[in-house]
Amino acid sequence: MRKHIAITAVVFGALSLGLAHAQVGQDMKNAGHDTADATKTAGHDTVHGTKVAAHDTAHGTKVAAHDTAHGTKVATHHTAHTTKKVYHKTAEGTKHTAYKVEGKPEHPVDGPQH
Repeated sequence: MRKHIAITAVVFGALSLGLAHAQVGQDMKNAGHDTADATKTAGHDTVHGTKVAAHDTAHGTKVAAHDTAHGTKVATHHTAHTTKKVYHKTAEGTKHTAYKVEGKPEHPVDGPQH
């Protein structure tokens, strides 16, 4: 009977060792799959983030270009308007001064200046 118990213990021991070895192998296989899945997910998230960042950058660049063009157009308009006003004032001032230098009477449009 002792021999029978000893053989049974050896068989159960070997069986337990085999099952433990199989479980370790399965755990390693699962860990490998988990790592692969996490790497794949991180890769997809990185690609998505890069696409979003590229889209936002392109949009921001387009808006900035539009704003710059508009600002340039407004500044050009103001510069042209101011230049035209200065030109007319300079021309009138030059005419007025020419009349005074030549000893002519005041410019009829201006009237006497005091």
